[in-house]
Amino acid sequence: MAEGKIDVLLVENSASTRMFLARLLESDPKIRVIRAVADGQSAIDYLDGSMPDVVLMDIHMPGLDGFETTKRIMETRPVPIVICSALASDTVFRSLAAGAIACIEKPTDRGHSNVEAVAGKLLQTVKLMSEVKVVRRRPRPRASAAPSPAVSSQGRPAKASVNIIGIGASTGGPPALQTILSGLPHDFPVPILVVQHIAPGFLSGMAAWLKQSTRLPVQVGSHGTLPMPGHVYLAPDDFHMGIDASGRIILASEPTESGLRPAVAFLFRSLAEVRGANALGVLLTGMGKDGAAELKLMKDRGARTIAQDRASSIVHGMPGQAIALGGATHVLPADQIAQALVSSVGKSRVAKEEKS
Repeated sequence: MAEGKIDVLLVENSASTRMFLARLLESDPKIRVIRAVADGQSAIDYLDGSMPDVVLMDIHMPGLDGFETTKRIMETRPVPIVICSALASDTVFRSLAAGAIACIEKPTDRGHSNVEAVAGKLLQTVKLMSEVKVVRRRPRPRASAAPSPAVSSQGRPAKASVNIIGIGASTGGPPALQTILSGLPHDFPVPILVVQHIAPGFLSGMAAWLKQSTRLPVQVGSHGTLPMPGHVYLAPDDFHMGIDASGRIILASEPTESGLRPAVAFLFRSLAEVRGANALGVLLTGMGKDGAAELKLMKDRGARTIAQDRASSIVHGMPGQAIALGGATHVLPADQIAQALVSSVGKSRVAKEEKS
């Protein structure tokens, strides 16, 4: 980051779009496009001798697509990669799983009804992602050790029956969610509500992608729906999601929280107030502090709470804040969280049978 500027490698197949994006990026005095190339192989070749602060990359390109390019870069010369795409295709989410840290809607100079907002979001994302420290991607062995039992605030095994799970995530969240959901059995007995910060228009694509790797039904949440056991509900674009006193999903257009809607804070606060010790909260990788204080609120109400650990997080902002506040019952890598959920639900079943 020379002279205080963020150096960007732009990878875009279309020549006209490449020129437009280069002008857009350099309209920000903090950003400099150090090279603009048309395909993935050219990006890899450039990285052999230079290291930008951020790679802004198209997804559909001749030769190597965005996924294969991301995979090769992250295995050799890791750098923050932001996927810039007009469509929420499966390749976008495979690229995130391969190590890209964010996806953003592609602005164009032709007929885009909201070009200023989309362009502003792109510039903000590039600047924020330039601060993320990435590491070389290596296969991580799945853990076999069972997590310790959930413990109440008095140090005794928790006895409340878990009947709902809330998960919040932001930067780096989709692959962490995939890891967790793929590790749950088809007969998982409680519903899962998820708030994932993601670019508008990408949510349905993420739901379709997650369905490929989990045995659980995945859908976008609808107002008034009674959550079904073993179903996963994603908060829709621009709506907070929670549950009401009857246990049904509520979608709200209330003001943003920390500039976000949906906000993890809204979901966790709802679960704390309505379900208390019967809920379980999970806060995953993400920039900022959305949901951190509310995870602590859930714990204070007797709920089990899990924060993702630093080593497996792309950005440890949200879970790190929760840990600092004392809001995490457990701190676990992403690949141990599914086992912890199964264990917690299993323990709650036993506790319920003992009570009856």
